[in-house]
Amino acid sequence: MLSTFREHRPARVLSAALASALALTVSGCSLDNTGNGDTVKVVIGYQSKTINTVTAGTLLKAKGFLEQRLNAIGAKGGAKYQVEWQDYDTGAPITAQMVAEKIDIGSMGDYPLLINGSRTQANERSRTELVSITGYNPKGALNMVVVAPDSKAQSITDLAGQKISASVGSAGHGTLVQALTRAGIDPKFGVEVLNQQPQIGSSALESGQVAALSQFVAWPGLLVFQNKAKLLYDGAELNVPTFHGVVARRDYAKQHPEVLDAFLQAQLDATDFIHQHPLEAAQTVADNAGLAPEVVYLYNGPGGTSFDTTLKPSLLAALEGDVPYLKSIGDFAELDIDKFVDPAALRQAYQERGLNYEAELADNANPLPGSGGELWLTGEDTTQSVADPTALLRAVKQARAQGKTVRAAYVPDAELGTRWFADKAIWVRDGDNYLPFITPAAAQRYLAKHPAGAIVGFDQAVNEVRV
Repeated sequence: MLSTFREHRPARVLSAALASALALTVSGCSLDNTGNGDTVKVVIGYQSKTINTVTAGTLLKAKGFLEQRLNAIGAKGGAKYQVEWQDYDTGAPITAQMVAEKIDIGSMGDYPLLINGSRTQANERSRTELVSITGYNPKGALNMVVVAPDSKAQSITDLAGQKISASVGSAGHGTLVQALTRAGIDPKFGVEVLNQQPQIGSSALESGQVAALSQFVAWPGLLVFQNKAKLLYDGAELNVPTFHGVVARRDYAKQHPEVLDAFLQAQLDATDFIHQHPLEAAQTVADNAGLAPEVVYLYNGPGGTSFDTTLKPSLLAALEGDVPYLKSIGDFAELDIDKFVDPAALRQAYQERGLNYEAELADNANPLPGSGGELWLTGEDTTQSVADPTALLRAVKQARAQGKTVRAAYVPDAELGTRWFADKAIWVRDGDNYLPFITPAAAQRYLAKHPAGAIVGFDQAVNEVRV
């Protein structure tokens, strides 16, 4: 059951303070005079296809949690609330609109958040604050580099001197810069990065115009699922947390604290929903984002993204460590992370629900933990969890023997734990055990230490596993 809504503050209703109304008009039309009373408008910038922001975007919008809470506030306070949702492919245009004071609340990845904080701080009315997290991965597995299915590349080092598509300033680009740097490749001169939107980059990869594509979720998983790419590099190799979060314009939040409170409460509603109904949530997101449910569930299912709103110290430390990235891609103003992050409104939202913010802040476990594998059969509205990847192969074999069709199967990478499609993994047979690796480099690292192991195809592994 979703957490019970507890009323906080009544909406602010403008009195005779004409100066306040004028200030609202100047700062982005947050209040519209409709002739039917005062209407407070909130503009939300989100990315429907960026799966790790769904609790502040696609799922939140589809379930209507924010509108429900604002309507409840309006019924008590007398004001009316209007929510406008604006969908974008990346965080950059959301930041541009926040600089122009045309978006009040937005969600985006960690590197775009840095740019957002840097770009907006010059103007008090556009200045933003990081108020919550949507989803994160403690090792950085949310971002990946993929190559064409017939690519000969086996590791990130094989991309030296090649053209790579990325959305400069995005979480996917940040991962690429770090990965290349660690591999000893200059990210500026060692490769040619084409600054492209995800859809354009996907087409460029498919047509052979680029050797690789580095992007954030759900693009790598989508392309691999569609057999248009294969995974080359998993961001988890960096072992640095990556996350997505919510920023709000401070000026707007100061004028309408009840709206920010309602948004955070609604985000908690959406977070509860995805924890309690992950498969249904994935289907809802897929329907509203135009993505395959199997791809959404890859990230939103058990053991995938950690959906946790708290501003964890480990995430903020990673953000602090990413600050030099700003200088590497352009002339950005220095950003004081301590001043950019403000957990006060989220703490208050937790308190209103009778929840312990500090306890959840200290808990680093995935609220929706995974298993050794998960099987989703066609026609079923539930999935089957198994103890380990070898057991998953047995379950697939049994399902096929019964004439059932496997819709999707997921396994954790044997080295880093990243959740991935079982049929897209590289399987290694080692004795009676079968181990899935999601990149060629990971499989080779294992084989170097276990020379008795052998790479086998997914179907071969299914056929030969002992039931």
